[in-house]
Amino acid sequence: MWLFLLQLDYVDIVFANRSDINAPMEEIVRAMTFVIDQGMAMYWGTSRWNAVEIMEAYSIARQFNLVPPVCEQAEYHYFQRDKVELHLPELYHKIGVGAMTWSPLACGLLTGKYNEGVPESSRAAMKGYAWLKERLNSDEGKKQLTKIKELHLLADRLNCTAAQLAIAWCLRSEGVSSVLLGVSNTEQLLENLGSIRVLSQLTPPLITEMDTLLGNKPRSAKKEPRS
Repeated sequence: MWLFLLQLDYVDIVFANRSDINAPMEEIVRAMTFVIDQGMAMYWGTSRWNAVEIMEAYSIARQFNLVPPVCEQAEYHYFQRDKVELHLPELYHKIGVGAMTWSPLACGLLTGKYNEGVPESSRAAMKGYAWLKERLNSDEGKKQLTKIKELHLLADRLNCTAAQLAIAWCLRSEGVSSVLLGVSNTEQLLENLGSIRVLSQLTPPLITEMDTLLGNKPRSAKKEPRS
């Protein structure tokens, strides 16, 4: 049915969005394998699953000769880092699961559109986005806005936009296969695609500078071995 609505013969990848505690994992993996075997999709991935759930799906696929997931869709930006930088790299190295990240601009927060308040035409002013407006007005939101202004100065140094810097920052992360973009017009798309040229400018010293500015670099909870 969904292929008919999309007017496609197949899709490259289909995602299982959020795990369902009422559905056995084997049932999910078998369903996704069926979709692929029927030629409706080439691969399947997960969205908003945790590392334990993804590993369980992979183990079941190997146990019953089924098709395992190949990537996870995860939120990732300056202020949402733990999952992509701590948990997914382990899966990337163990079983080859990559990350397809979304919300690289944090609902527009990182572009600077909210630096001087909430514009009437912005998402935070729309019905159903009261949570975003509350987030902006919270103490944590105000701290983030201050950091965003400093990041804008850094973008100016690199001769790029704040959006390009934010997207390039996401692309530089190990295991990130692609970054999902949401745009309103052609100009925004072209601007965002310019992040590819910025990627080569993100040297280790620059990343360290950004980590210091953000002050939220994830750290592994693993204890150092005793001497």
